[in-house]
Amino acid sequence: MLNNDDSIIRFERVNKWYGRDFHVLRDIELEIRRGERVVVCGPSGSGKSTLIRCINALEPFQEGRLLVDGVALGAEGSAQDKAGERAVQQVRRRVGMVFQQFNLFPHLSVLDNLTLGPRHVAGLPRPEAEAQALAQLERVHIAEQAHKFPLQLSGGQQQRVAIARALCLAPQILLFDEPTSALDPEMVQEVLDVMTELAGQGITMVCVTHEMDFARSVADRIVFMDQGQLVEEAAPAAFFSRPESARAQQFLAKLHRAG
Repeated sequence: MLNNDDSIIRFERVNKWYGRDFHVLRDIELEIRRGERVVVCGPSGSGKSTLIRCINALEPFQEGRLLVDGVALGAEGSAQDKAGERAVQQVRRRVGMVFQQFNLFPHLSVLDNLTLGPRHVAGLPRPEAEAQALAQLERVHIAEQAHKFPLQLSGGQQQRVAIARALCLAPQILLFDEPTSALDPEMVQEVLDVMTELAGQGITMVCVTHEMDFARSVADRIVFMDQGQLVEEAAPAAFFSRPESARAQQFLAKLHRAG
């Protein structure tokens, strides 16, 4: 177990069902250190995206407890009171998320997409919010596109805008839910390059991805899931060279054949 000072995310026997029969997360026990870069991988339908969506309370869970930067999220039913609502809002101020789809407002400029949250959630004046937004666009190497609209940009550019938007509220944790899966192959690397740069800047990152070269080079730890369970956790070198579980061995062998 980690010291409390080291842990920024802690799942404690978290269980989630969809309906009565689909047990999507099964007794999840997982701790993530402050500043750690964790890649969650596994076959489709293994619960990876659901796992990280629980971290910013986009998905409720029915059993267990989840601590995010010291804030406790309880199981569904225990979080319906005002205290539970406050906990959700506290967590969402600490956590930024980048989705598979870019989720940008097409009728707003890039700059307006980025300033919407800081102005209406954090209460920043427009000049301050715009200065912050431009700094984040610079950080992802796309500041020159600030006054364009999303549909004027390539998919890779739109995803970099989405990353900049997530950074605008200065999150302690950044979640990525298969951020390159909606991109044409030639646009994938530009997004991975930006993510690699961010990984070197000390922010806690949890990334669901099938980009195994990225996982190998950037992650501190690989978490492998199958059928809603955490099957294996290891450093990248160990996971890719000598996975312990038969299921992880099968998964990597299939990726190797596909490559």
